[in-house]
Amino acid sequence: MAITGRAVLAAFAAALAVLVAGAVGAWIAWAVPGLLAAAVLADVLLAPSPRALRFERSGDTSVRLGETAEVALVVANPARRRLRGVLRDAWAPSAGARPPRRPVRVPGGGRVRVVTELTPTRRGDQAAAGVTVRSLGPLGLAARQCTHAVPWTLRALPPFHSRRHLPGKLSRLRELDGQHTALVRGQGSEFDSLREYVPGDDVRSIDWRATARRDAVVVRTWRPERDRRILLVLDTSRTSAGRVGDVPRLDHAMDAALLLAALAGRAGDRVDLLAYDRRVRAQVRSQGRGSRVPQIVQAMAPLEAELVESDPAGLVATILGGHSRTRQLVVLLTDLNAAALEEGLLPRLPALTSRHMLMVAAVGDPRVSEMAAARGTARAAYEAAAAERALGERSRITAELRRHGVEVVDADPEHIAPALADAYIGLKAQGRL
Repeated sequence: MAITGRAVLAAFAAALAVLVAGAVGAWIAWAVPGLLAAAVLADVLLAPSPRALRFERSGDTSVRLGETAEVALVVANPARRRLRGVLRDAWAPSAGARPPRRPVRVPGGGRVRVVTELTPTRRGDQAAAGVTVRSLGPLGLAARQCTHAVPWTLRALPPFHSRRHLPGKLSRLRELDGQHTALVRGQGSEFDSLREYVPGDDVRSIDWRATARRDAVVVRTWRPERDRRILLVLDTSRTSAGRVGDVPRLDHAMDAALLLAALAGRAGDRVDLLAYDRRVRAQVRSQGRGSRVPQIVQAMAPLEAELVESDPAGLVATILGGHSRTRQLVVLLTDLNAAALEEGLLPRLPALTSRHMLMVAAVGDPRVSEMAAARGTARAAYEAAAAERALGERSRITAELRRHGVEVVDADPEHIAPALADAYIGLKAQGRL
């Protein structure tokens, strides 16, 4: 049972009546509250039961973070009496459900459709908490209330802000692949065609057998290879929980990984995903050609940074023990934490780089550079010294990784995604991928 605001106002009016008429007779002090209680009880008994209602859901099952989805709820009243009341479709606060509650009138034997708009504020699965219906009596003084479990899950996907860079990067890839009007050929190792030699061509490209059959020198032309394997590795350990700006480092890494996955998929390469800290948190394996971006987005959506130390030995073992036996590009998106990398990853680099090409991508915090350049107060000088030490450690570990033949991409959140895409295109152009 629930008491409405109308009942509270009636009780207040009854109290005033008792005070005013108290001198007339003591019986009024008992009669007025008794009448009000009887009216409330009668209203509850006459209110239709909300337990008999039946519910069905339909609508969106996924939405990109920051966008709005709609979930419809059909309320069916199998009873003969009309139900008048208030309905609340409850979701987690991060689901951004609106409106929170609404009046509802369901005729006897009829159905009513209500729509809830959801604008999630965080990634992951948003589950419906329940539907609460408050059925009002004819006087509107009291209501009968019941909560029904009507399950539905909306998955909030990564926003993929870097998608705006995709057309420009694809244009560069087409130039390398000979599909653009510029007809710029890459220096890959996949044979494309034969043509006559012109001054400036690399003499190592001369095809001596074809030259022997013709009157002119013939050279081979090449194009960037297709159907290469790329493994995107997301570090989900505690360092990925650090916020760069207002967004966790893991979310910046996801955005960069999605741009690279979309770009590589369009280039004909196979893209896999591995999320790891001390165990595998998510994994997507490509099956033949075709874009795996939708599956990768779905796998990324529920990922959260775990407050545990990473396990580099387990990570390397998982990569080497994967289903790919051919050489592939491994893109590790992590933090350039000198202590963690020196003790964990660096000793295991030879085993990894002997079989695969490794690229490390990290999101730098522009605030650290600003602090290093700050001067003035004693506090600013102290923070500047600490920031300079952090930048020095970052530069040192970057140089150490490159000394081991590792490609390193280090950029701020605004530029990490296009920088990673440019590094991939550069490897294509150089014929290293």
